[in-house]
Amino acid sequence: MAVETPVCDFGWQAPGFTLKNADGKMVSLKDVAGPKGTLVMFICNHCPYVKSVLDRIIRDAKDLQALGIGVVAINANDAEDYPEDSFEGMQEVAKANDFPFPYLHDETQRVAMEYGAVCTPDFFGFDAEGGLQYRGRLDESRKQAAPEDVRRDLYLGMKQVAETGHGPTGQIPSMGCSIKWKDG
Repeated sequence: MAVETPVCDFGWQAPGFTLKNADGKMVSLKDVAGPKGTLVMFICNHCPYVKSVLDRIIRDAKDLQALGIGVVAINANDAEDYPEDSFEGMQEVAKANDFPFPYLHDETQRVAMEYGAVCTPDFFGFDAEGGLQYRGRLDESRKQAAPEDVRRDLYLGMKQVAETGHGPTGQIPSMGCSIKWKDG
């Protein structure tokens, strides 16, 4: 079932976290925060929306890191019901795709709940002070990647944050598979 993200709540403060990275080390929000802002992405291994644009996510992450934006990805899906989203699966995906950012496991789903994450991919772009400035889509891709020449919404929005400290007022929601919550 496809789900859309809510409208950006400008200035909302990023909740802190410390989670296990695919390399086995613990990583916190402070560890990944960039001098010009931070992008926190909720992704997973099995979602067709994520799979179709994973190369673009990696491209945009590298381009944003070059602008001083810290980047991190978090997988909060229930691995019991979705074994492909297990920690071992995360390790395989991160290695196979040479992730240029930490890929963290939110096993308890606490961080995803605190952020209000609703789908994969779900993008939270923060300014240098940790205030939310972007909660939009990567680009116009859906289950299939859009043409290569489409507008890079996430990149351009976060570039604006890096340059001005403020995100664009017009943002189009991200769409993807719902977060796979554990029962109870």
